[in-house]
Amino acid sequence: MTVVVGYVRTDEGEAALAAAVETLRDGERLVVVNKSEESELEEFSAEQDADGMRELLGEKGVDAEVVSLYAGDEPADFIVSQAELHDARLIVIGLRRRSSVGKMLLGSTAQAVLFNAPCPVLSVRAPER
Repeated sequence: MTVVVGYVRTDEGEAALAAAVETLRDGERLVVVNKSEESELEEFSAEQDADGMRELLGEKGVDAEVVSLYAGDEPADFIVSQAELHDARLIVIGLRRRSSVGKMLLGSTAQAVLFNAPCPVLSVRAPER
């Protein structure tokens, strides 16, 4: 089986990645849907970013595949499609606080994942600072 995690280099993304690694069972693979920020890509390509993450997870003993999310991709659709492709047991996503108006006007990747996921979804928040 597989666990899919949506990852962005933020506190919420780090919390989601940590939770995903914690939920892995023996023999399971982690699929990281990695969204590199534009500022990060000035120095590194998305492939280099994915390679670095794969290497870091490998050092921790995690069997991981890292797939990159690009600007034209819809994050929720891409996360759900990866879950379907890999017959995921679980999707893990990070949540950030937003105002009610922000939720109404901007929509929500998390909400779209929750409504369309082919498996259970674990949502986590970053620790408060």
